[in-house]
Amino acid sequence: MTDRIEIGDLQVAKVLYDFINDEALPGTDIDQEDFWAAVVEILGDLAPKNRVLLEKRDSIQAQINAWHRDRRGVDFDAVAYKEFLSEIGYLVPEGGEFSVDTSNVDEEISSIAGPQLVVPVMNARYALNAANARWGSLYDALYGTDAIPSDGGAEAGREYNPVRGQKVIDFARAFLDEAAPMSVGSHADIRAYSVHGGQLAAETRDGSIIRLADTNRFVGYRGDPASPEAVSFVNNGIHFEIRINRNHPIGKEDPAGIADVVVESAITTIMDCEDSIAAVDAEDKVIAYRNWLGLMRGDLTESFEKGGETVHRKLNADHIYTSPAGSAEYTVPGRSLMLIRNVGHLMTIDAIQDKDGNDMPEGIQDAIFTTL
Repeated sequence: MTDRIEIGDLQVAKVLYDFINDEALPGTDIDQEDFWAAVVEILGDLAPKNRVLLEKRDSIQAQINAWHRDRRGVDFDAVAYKEFLSEIGYLVPEGGEFSVDTSNVDEEISSIAGPQLVVPVMNARYALNAANARWGSLYDALYGTDAIPSDGGAEAGREYNPVRGQKVIDFARAFLDEAAPMSVGSHADIRAYSVHGGQLAAETRDGSIIRLADTNRFVGYRGDPASPEAVSFVNNGIHFEIRINRNHPIGKEDPAGIADVVVESAITTIMDCEDSIAAVDAEDKVIAYRNWLGLMRGDLTESFEKGGETVHRKLNADHIYTSPAGSAEYTVPGRSLMLIRNVGHLMTIDAIQDKDGNDMPEGIQDAIFTTL
């Protein structure tokens, strides 16, 4: 039996009520009584409308089913079917031309093209991994997948294979030559990177100093400009970073000290409250809402055992660089832009019930609590 708190005409599961009051509302400047009064008002207004919409959908579906049953064995008539769908209101006339103006849209949505992940928000570990997938190691991605062929002694075994490792490095250098080409030569010829006069300078193996073909692709660096630990670029809106560490197992064998190339990867992530999870009661919904709250606050953590060791996960920090001129910071988000996918109009859940014990629409509850 679920413990409930009576608020107006609603009965709210105590576990949800306590979570909202004790964890979600603090820091929002929203009064507790005002919030729950608004919940009562919203559900009182929208739950009946939602019910009417679902009844209309059931009616339309029943008419469609009957139409097909009545014509069993008859050749399909697309024209007649379209007329029928229009008659019952399933199809409506196309509206006139219109335009939509938007503002304050994140670049990840409006202008950056890149992968999008979908992850169950109830699983904190998966959610953290997805949010942190904004950046990924190109070296790891190449070494661990069939992007690099396994022929010629380049198999990926349990131990590091230097033959495969060199193919990874060659691939990465070719990527750099395409995404951030030098004015002459190749990144494969470089033995040291530095920053001088607001520009990236590279010393080749023969002692020549070369620069980027397009200086605008260099956006920042970390560390000493004479010997940076990282240099960052942008191409087609996607950032990537050369990490330099001559003490690293890979970097110490590399002429330029490159230990890795990391690339912006999952630009956006959908934290899913719907298809990829099974939230069947108030306790489940609180798990989802608590993880989402932690993602929004940036303090979600998770620990788990792997290979006999305890692994700790938390959200990555932003990538902060010194601008090429050295006069300001240049920041790139360290996490995916996170979106939330709420449950649709069909489902109801007992997290909140009306005075008669009817479960309230889950999608409306999600809309209230995930935007808090």
